[in-house]
Amino acid sequence: MSESGDRPPVRSRSGRRPIPPLIFLLVLALAALGVWWNVLRDAQEAEAAQAAACTTAAEAPPALDPASLQLRVLNATDQAGLAQTVATTLQSRGFVVTEVLNDDSELRAEVTGVGSLRFGPRGAEAARYVELFLPGAGEQPDTRATSVVDLVVGPEFVELATPEQVAATLSPVARAEAAC
Repeated sequence: MSESGDRPPVRSRSGRRPIPPLIFLLVLALAALGVWWNVLRDAQEAEAAQAAACTTAAEAPPALDPASLQLRVLNATDQAGLAQTVATTLQSRGFVVTEVLNDDSELRAEVTGVGSLRFGPRGAEAARYVELFLPGAGEQPDTRATSVVDLVVGPEFVELATPEQVAATLSPVARAEAAC
């Protein structure tokens, strides 16, 4: 009895073709690499967006409670009563106005444009907030020890920013802070 007729002859290993399985594995590896590339790129973009939002939030003017700020309103124009009008408007918006005076131009630098904000180191954050109400105002930091901010009305002053304009300026800041 011969058993050799029952089974087909076995091929030698050198005759097998490994190319199709290798191509399949290579395609799978490239697909996996592409997926991970996209995942890592999306994560980097999300990190960059968050960093940009945090930078925007840090550089933006703070949203403070006007009742917590103390202002002095000074008139550096020839128009009589302008400081009182501005002070009344600011008080109606919740600010604490401690003094309303004419600017003593002999002691200070000349005010040009819409006005100027004078403040010491403790009043820097408050001045950035008040600047929302007087856009385009220059800054004149000084050495005062208090947090009082001087809002000096200049010769090109027309009106304070409306509450809607201030809110519109602060809304991107709120979104940036939320993203941070």
